[in-house]
Amino acid sequence: MRDSIVTKARGQIGTRYKLGGTKPNAALDCSGLVRYVMGALDVMLPRTAQKQAAVGEAVAKDLAALKPGDLLTFGRGNRISHIGIYVGDGRMVHASTTRRRVIETSLNPRSPLIRQWKGVRRLVNGPAIAVRDSFLAMADTLR
Repeated sequence: MRDSIVTKARGQIGTRYKLGGTKPNAALDCSGLVRYVMGALDVMLPRTAQKQAAVGEAVAKDLAALKPGDLLTFGRGNRISHIGIYVGDGRMVHASTTRRRVIETSLNPRSPLIRQWKGVRRLVNGPAIAVRDSFLAMADTLR
């Protein structure tokens, strides 16, 4: 499943960035990208990065411990304002507001995102987590 997440995420590289965008191959924002990729694999997620940051299992904020498919969250203070998908080898795919498109970028100590890195969420650890959180996400969208 991790390989499928990486393939789906990389398949959106070059897609235009648009705040609130939810249309693959047309326009996506960061949470729209994550929701599309995970939804294509039957894992339903809430719409916003803030709410997506509460789904799954929290994992240590350690580049060496990351696994492809992990969700990386970013923001300031207690607010999560950005999310991306770790694809392995110290890289992630995300919808960049500055580049105005979905890109793959390196997570190195000089990256401006590293200073805002808040945490890691793992959805692919076992079927129970994905199923439970999918139901919670679906309930969230009905509110």
